[in-house]
Amino acid sequence: MNRTSEKQALSIDNFDYKLPGDRIANYPLSPRDSSKLLVYKNGEISESLFSSVAGFLPEKSLLVYNNTKVIQARLEFRKPTGARIEVFCLEPEEPADYAQSLSAAGGCVWKCMVGNLKKWKEASLSKTIRIKDDDCRLNVELQKSEGNMHSIRFSWDDTRILFADILEAGGELPIPPYLHRKTEASDYESYQTIYSKIKGSVAAPTAGLHFTDRVFEELKRKNIRFEELTLHVGAGTFQPVKTRNVAEHHMHTETIAVGKNAIEHIQQNLGNIIAVGTTSVRTLESLYFIGAGNSLNPPQGKFFSLHAGQWEAYENEYNVSAHEALQRILDYMTEHDLSVLHADTQIMIKPGYKFRVVDGMITNFHQPKSTLLLLVSAFVNGKWKEIYDYALRHDFRFLSYGDSSLLLP
Repeated sequence: MNRTSEKQALSIDNFDYKLPGDRIANYPLSPRDSSKLLVYKNGEISESLFSSVAGFLPEKSLLVYNNTKVIQARLEFRKPTGARIEVFCLEPEEPADYAQSLSAAGGCVWKCMVGNLKKWKEASLSKTIRIKDDDCRLNVELQKSEGNMHSIRFSWDDTRILFADILEAGGELPIPPYLHRKTEASDYESYQTIYSKIKGSVAAPTAGLHFTDRVFEELKRKNIRFEELTLHVGAGTFQPVKTRNVAEHHMHTETIAVGKNAIEHIQQNLGNIIAVGTTSVRTLESLYFIGAGNSLNPPQGKFFSLHAGQWEAYENEYNVSAHEALQRILDYMTEHDLSVLHADTQIMIKPGYKFRVVDGMITNFHQPKSTLLLLVSAFVNGKWKEIYDYALRHDFRFLSYGDSSLLLP
């Protein structure tokens, strides 16, 4: 079967299930680690509490988590008529680097979604934001549009103020739309992992929301080791697959950053890698294709590619081991004196995918017909329905603020 027919044979309708509204968790439990934990190991399902997760992890596990931090990416503007315009910052465009754009002084451009766009007739909109006892005048100008994505230029009148300051003072934390409620004060803490530190996401890596200091202490007592990486979660994570054929779905691009020491640690622990969340899975598996692709196509003077394509896993035969792929990245970083690898990924993980790096996964329960459910199905060899039926029958809570699962197929 060729690549096209293989993809077209996969109907998204096979990844649908009935999710009653009362099974969607609107608020997290307190404490975080009191959430339920479904354990799928060697084809058997059991349940416990997340506070006991250490007892289910294999010895010598290396737990890899995403340290991204959710930014207050929603900004509201009011027209003189009273009409409300919402600008939702998705990813930086100018400068394109997250750290540089959040550190911009005076102006920057971001790709955004705009609520109530039809009411925006003016050349620009503005609002005053109070920052550190001073007033800052923020202006937004719509530059160009492509589909539902819009390039918005932000400018402000005080170059002592950074864009991160503006979002912190004037923005709203973007909780998921399926919660059907406004952001509340409690969300500013509960919708961040306790280890979040690198600003850039517009959605939390929710598998990590269950971790507490108590859980980490218990993991340390079991000699479980930890490593971190960064994938900034985009709004595309909320988008269901709207095409019947998975082949026609376009994956959003997300940026990743992984330290050289982390890659070395991951390479040394292959066979024992437990990813916290689908974002960590996507990052770890993307590293394989970045390294393997450059092993097959040795670059002349520079890295061949710092991008993992959507269908790369299905287009080429890779006989490169995970150890070799990661070594190619490490060699490149040594050659170019890099301490952190910055790259991006569109990787789509669907049934039939061969996992190269990840051996186990901690994840929440995902929306019907979502790319995240496709990834879970691939990881558990198609047994997702059995797992989700169990979770529905046994009162597990679903989606971002819901319960979790440990998958050890």
